Amino acid sequence: MKTKHLLIGLLLISPMGLSAQEIALQLYSLRNEMKVDPVKYHQMIAEWGISALEGGGGYGMSDAEYQKLLADNNLKIVGVGADYNRLKTDPAGIIADAKKYGAKYATCYWIPHAEGPISMEEMKAATDLFNQTGEMLAKEGITLTYHPHGYEFSNSGSVTPMDYMLKNANHFKFNMDVFWVKMGGGDPLDIMKAHPGKFPQLHLKDRKIGTPGSPDGRGDVEANVVLGTGDIDIAGLIQEAKKQGTKYLVIEDESSRSVAQIPQSVAFIRSELKK
Repeated sequence: MKTKHLLIGLLLISPMGLSAQEIALQLYSLRNEMKVDPVKYHQMIAEWGISALEGGGGYGMSDAEYQKLLADNNLKIVGVGADYNRLKTDPAGIIADAKKYGAKYATCYWIPHAEGPISMEEMKAATDLFNQTGEMLAKEGITLTYHPHGYEFSNSGSVTPMDYMLKNANHFKFNMDVFWVKMGGGDPLDIMKAHPGKFPQLHLKDRKIGTPGSPDGRGDVEANVVLGTGDIDIAGLIQEAKKQGTKYLVIEDESSRSVAQIPQSVAFIRSELKK
């Protein structure tokens, strides 16, 4: 009994016991590679020391085959996609997708809107939808999150559409893509500090120094660089994530160099989590 109590005590005071963060990978990072050899690249993800994934879909395999591939490599899908229009018409299908993998998060990655920055009216409609469907998903043990994409930061009087959504998010949270927030003119770390507890997931991707911003949620994905080498305060975000108890630090590298860059980014996150 004394040995058991000692072990529990050591876990509570050790860095492993204190760290609630888990490194994850958004499978879109390997979208081209998965078309060629999904088995090879799932094995590679495991070799990088990553076990948590955002994605799902199976890459042409049956559900049983894909579940076996995940299990064989000690991988788990922790977040699935929640398409905006599908949230309108088929939230039950999104719930089923999440439950199939045991995922606790469903993320909407884009709000359909007129080209350019999103209007306040469009953002209000999206906020209403996310609150409504987020409440439905929560009853099933799934958290709905929204992934800002940079088009939410146009000024509309004294507040931006992003300000409005953050203030009025009652039944959903955020999976903040720090690259796209920066591209749109927002400060990811300031936003996170101003709204503690609203970010159970972070999409960590760094931006090449000198990259121009973009107000419409679009830009050159080749500006994605190894974490810690660009102009976004990734280290500060990781430390804030530790303070707030953010669950998943999700690497998303959309560049053509993702296979080479992802393990370097994993190493950077690990080094920061030890501090």
